[in-house]
Amino acid sequence: MTDSPASATPYEVLGVSAAASQEELRRAYRKLARETHPDLGGSPERFRRVQLAWERIGTAEDRAAFDRGQATRTSQPAAPTSSWAPAAPRPTQQSRPRARAYGHPGGRARELYLTLLREWVGRGEEIDDPYDPVLVRSAPGEIRRCLAKALAEEATATTITELGIGYTIWSDVAAGAEEKIDHVVLAPTGLYAIRSDDWGGTVTASRGEIVGEGVAVDEQPVRALARSARAFTKRTRVPFVAQLIVVPDDDLVDPVEPVSLGRRNSAFLVRRSVLAHVLRGGLTGGERTSSVDVFEIRSRLTHEVEFV
Repeated sequence: MTDSPASATPYEVLGVSAAASQEELRRAYRKLARETHPDLGGSPERFRRVQLAWERIGTAEDRAAFDRGQATRTSQPAAPTSSWAPAAPRPTQQSRPRARAYGHPGGRARELYLTLLREWVGRGEEIDDPYDPVLVRSAPGEIRRCLAKALAEEATATTITELGIGYTIWSDVAAGAEEKIDHVVLAPTGLYAIRSDDWGGTVTASRGEIVGEGVAVDEQPVRALARSARAFTKRTRVPFVAQLIVVPDDDLVDPVEPVSLGRRNSAFLVRRSVLAHVLRGGLTGGERTSSVDVFEIRSRLTHEVEFV
C-alpha cells in the first residue's frame, strides 16, 4: 500500500466496511487469502495486497492505530498531513534559474476535492483540517482520487520547474470543449502535452489505453488527452511532439511504456522520476523534434494559452 490518497484502504482491499467486526474482518481475510494465493491460481500482486492489508488492521491494536492515522507495528503512517496539504510558497530568491511557469498546477483538482469533501461531510459542518489523513482515508474513493490527482499535477510541475530556464510549463490549460491539459511543456526537444495522474495502483497500456484496478472501465485517459491535444493544436497551430501520461514510480513496471495510437506511438506512460530524462530527449535521442524555433513557440503560446 502506498501513501497515495487514491490507493485502496485495507478495508477496501479486504472488501469489508470500516465498521465490520473483528470476526468479519478475519473471515474476509481468510477467504481472500485462499482465493488470491499463487499456489492456488491466484494473483501474486493481489495476494501481496491482501497480506499488507491484514498486517495493517489484522489485530484490534493495529486496527485502532490505523483508524487514528498512526503507524502500526508493521507499517508506516498512511501519510503525514503535510504531504497532502498545499505546499508552502517557495522563497522568491532562488540559487539557480528555474523554468518559466504559468498557471496553477493541481488547482482545479484541489478545488473539486474540497467541494466534494464538504458535501460529503455535510453542510454546516466545520472541517478543521481537510487534509487530515484519518478524514481523507474515510472519504469515498472518488474524493480521494481528486486529491491524488492534485498531488500528481503538483509533483510533475515541480519536476519540470527544476529543469531550468530552457523549459516553459503552462498548467491547467484550457482545450476548448475538451478536458483541460494538465501541463503544456515547451522543451528544447519540442512541445509536450502532459497528463499527471495517480490511480492508486499499478497501471499499464493495453490496446491504446491505460488499464489498472484504479482505472474506471469507462475511463479513457489516453484518448481524452489526444482529443485535448488536437483541440489545442487546432487553435494555436503548434503541434505536440508527444503526449505523456505521468504516474508515480511504483505504479509503472517499466520507466517508459509506449501506448499505440494509430500508426505511430505518440503517447507514452512515464514514471515521474524519468520525466526529466524524457523531456531532455529520451524519446528522440536528444534531437530536436520541431522545426519551429523555441523562442517563436514560446512567444506564440504566451499569447494563445488560456487557463481553466
